[in-house]
Amino acid sequence: MTQRMTDCFAKLAQENRPAFVTYFMGGDPDFDTSVEIMKGLPAAGADVIELGMPFSDPMADGPSIQAAGLRALKGGHNLTKCFQMVRTFRETDNETPIVVMGYYNPIYQYGPEKFLSEAREAGIDGMIVVDLPPEMDEELCIPALKHDLNFIRLATPTTDEKRLPKVLSNTSGFVYYVSINGITGAAAPEPDEVAASVAHIKARTDLPICVGFGVRTAEQAASIGRAADGVVVGTAIVSTIADSLNDGAASDQTVDQALIIVSSIAEGVRSARR
Repeated sequence: MTQRMTDCFAKLAQENRPAFVTYFMGGDPDFDTSVEIMKGLPAAGADVIELGMPFSDPMADGPSIQAAGLRALKGGHNLTKCFQMVRTFRETDNETPIVVMGYYNPIYQYGPEKFLSEAREAGIDGMIVVDLPPEMDEELCIPALKHDLNFIRLATPTTDEKRLPKVLSNTSGFVYYVSINGITGAAAPEPDEVAASVAHIKARTDLPICVGFGVRTAEQAASIGRAADGVVVGTAIVSTIADSLNDGAASDQTVDQALIIVSSIAEGVRSARR
């Protein structure tokens, strides 16, 4: 784990509360607006920031996040600008862990070694690359670990006993448990089933288990946070940003509305174990 990630989860363990991991799409609806949203996330209650890297052909993202990615790409967002967002954020916040999430194609085009070097230099702590299985660890995962970057893997309801050790190998930072089968934002997770799955994975790793996909409300976040080490929310935030736009462009309400929904769900996360 990077020091920021280690410190974050250690602090939360002392406070006996789960992490609130907030996902939003970099560059949506434009660079400056997304930077302002990012800067406001910690004060609104985010413990870990998950920064989406837009890609034209996502396979795990639901309609809301797909649309956000297309808005970002249309506005000229790319990996260079993702790094610039992080550098700007780090000018005033050197504590909040940042994880980038996306797909391998843009990283491959950019150059994996160049990507990893610039990610570390910019102040990124880890990455989730949805379409790189453990069988391809030499491609990016092992090099990332050598750059002291966490490589965070997804486990799902269909990850069986034979597959789980492979998923957990070389994983660092935290394990991202996908609470439903399907795409982001498609359905609400079932808390009892999630709790059983989290317990099953925790028996096999010392890493924190963060649960995402389908968590949209403070109530859902609280119920998931009772068992999980972290709760990941993305679609609810991305959809709120989309609803605030005027003809696809930021309005004077966009940043405020994004941070209001984050604050609301943060309350749910913080109440999980009270």
